[in-house]
Amino acid sequence: MALIPGERVTVEATDALCQKGWTAADLLSSPDRLTTPLLDGGPATWEQALDHVAARLQEVRAAHGPDAVAVFGGGGLTNEKAYQLGKFARVALGTSQIDYNGRFCMSSAAAASIRAFGADRGLPFPVTDLAAADVVLVAGGNPAETMPPLVRQLTGPALIVIDPRRTATAKLAGLHLQPTPGTDLALALGLLHLAIAEDAIDTGYVERRTTGFEAVRTSVSPWWPERVERLTGVPVAAMRKAVQMLKNADKAVVLTGRGAEQHAKGTDTVTAFINLALALGLPGTPGSGYGCLTGQGNGQGGREHGQKADQLPGYRRIDDPAARAHVAAVWGVDPASLPGPGRSAYELLDALGTAGGPRALLLFGSNPVVSAPGSAHVAERLKALDLLVVVDFVPSETARIADVVLPSTQWAEEDGTMTNLEGRVQRRRRAVAPPAGVKTDLEIIQELARRMGHSWPADPREVFDELRRASQGGTADYAGITGERDGVFWPCPAPDHPGTPRMFLDRFHTPDGRARFVPVDHRPAAEETDADYPVHLTTGRLLAHYQSGAQTRRIAPLVAAAPEPYVEIHPDLAEHLAIGAGDLVRVSSRRGCVEAVARISDAIRSDTVFMPFHWEGANRLTNPALDPTSRMPEFKVCAVKLDKLEKGKAA
Repeated sequence: MALIPGERVTVEATDALCQKGWTAADLLSSPDRLTTPLLDGGPATWEQALDHVAARLQEVRAAHGPDAVAVFGGGGLTNEKAYQLGKFARVALGTSQIDYNGRFCMSSAAAASIRAFGADRGLPFPVTDLAAADVVLVAGGNPAETMPPLVRQLTGPALIVIDPRRTATAKLAGLHLQPTPGTDLALALGLLHLAIAEDAIDTGYVERRTTGFEAVRTSVSPWWPERVERLTGVPVAAMRKAVQMLKNADKAVVLTGRGAEQHAKGTDTVTAFINLALALGLPGTPGSGYGCLTGQGNGQGGREHGQKADQLPGYRRIDDPAARAHVAAVWGVDPASLPGPGRSAYELLDALGTAGGPRALLLFGSNPVVSAPGSAHVAERLKALDLLVVVDFVPSETARIADVVLPSTQWAEEDGTMTNLEGRVQRRRRAVAPPAGVKTDLEIIQELARRMGHSWPADPREVFDELRRASQGGTADYAGITGERDGVFWPCPAPDHPGTPRMFLDRFHTPDGRARFVPVDHRPAAEETDADYPVHLTTGRLLAHYQSGAQTRRIAPLVAAAPEPYVEIHPDLAEHLAIGAGDLVRVSSRRGCVEAVARISDAIRSDTVFMPFHWEGANRLTNPALDPTSRMPEFKVCAVKLDKLEKGKAA
């Protein structure tokens, strides 16, 4: 564990580029690119495929009710697609059963931000503020591999990284805290306990801009540093050093990533880090703050405009009568006709094909056979459907089991907008013509809606203009972001409004304008280790791959850089189990097993193994236990055992 407070690092420009980005164009000409619809495994015309899908959806609705049809979206869809998909589900299908894979990404941070600040924007300040900070604490994030360009903003500040692995980001840090998986919440409570004990609290800010501090002060009083060390494995000296670095900084930022958030207590874990940031006086202070690192290409915009189970456009709640009235007026429907909240992502997948659950699913931009927790069970639920329709551009693992596959365009072949982690709305312009025989997602939605009696546009500009009207007055207000404007930060309520690069400078998005401290307490992981499953498993990304790997595993340079799944094992654990580098190992949990090659590394804790999740298999092991608030599954920790299958060559 490095203890080099204040150390500054230099990163070469080439190290800050993303290999996935500079090879992305290779995907457009993938040999197995889909260019014709598939119906029951064979080629079909668009008319045949769309007629079949529309007829089957209507048959299922007529026989079993509107909630027997479900929609599953993705955090990589443009704002226009996410908006139109939500509208299609609620107006054309009349179903409440819609959610998206972003539930597996930022939902815990979003829930924590909303209850603390009244609003959720990944970074409520420009990303360039990071470069000017004195200290940046990153809890459970590895941007050096997941978003390398961001590292250019992290070369100036002293870094504190919290992660069970010595990741590429942790190697850049002056201070690396390496907790037992599942104990980030206890560590955050201990850091706030120390901040109070060492007089690091900004009392003027707390009195002026927040409520609820005394209850939180009381709640962290039992979390003295020695108790936290016993639970997390992080030395008291390291915790004290982290607090001193934050205390002495004029400008500091606290960031969370999936490592802190993908837990059955992820919302409370992020809340504990927000409480720390509030106590230090950071949120809403120029140059300082709290932020969440987004995990998908449109991770921010994808969670704002209606493809979530409980949401309407503009980051409105679907159970808010005023929100329903506003959006219904834009859509030209009766507010009473809009369904209420539906199932969250995993609960939706788990209900597929069951009594009372959806019997048909329309899926855009996701590959849950690889990416969902307990993925073998999810695959069985998908196979139990009466109708599975997948819209994709390659035959992903999920597309291979679909009844209908509809080929769609890719990023360079269509116009649209994305909203980055700062809340900046950016245009994505078409660069090349798509292959003959494919349609855009908006065209597919338009054609299905037409067959159900609705006349909707497929032009991204027209859809965005409607999105602007639907979002007007909401938290994520795009009303003033006309097609001629690019790179504007929301909220932007009018065309002459400059946008809002920095939120919360004067007040938070709460009724009284104050941020809320929320008391939380640590609880164990949903599944602890025992004699049968004695090792922690944590999962994550690699530099060369992205999400389920459906795209990156088709790009030769990325496959060459990371050709196969593996299990990373500490030398002490490997010696105890007589496992050598290159050996084939079976990793088993209570939900399934997977085989992978062993890599021996002291970058991981000796009680923990790591597996990347870009291949089918790792998520057979993970635990679908859900956070009670965000409904985030516990991807980041479960109990496993390891068995050597055969000896390999040293790697």
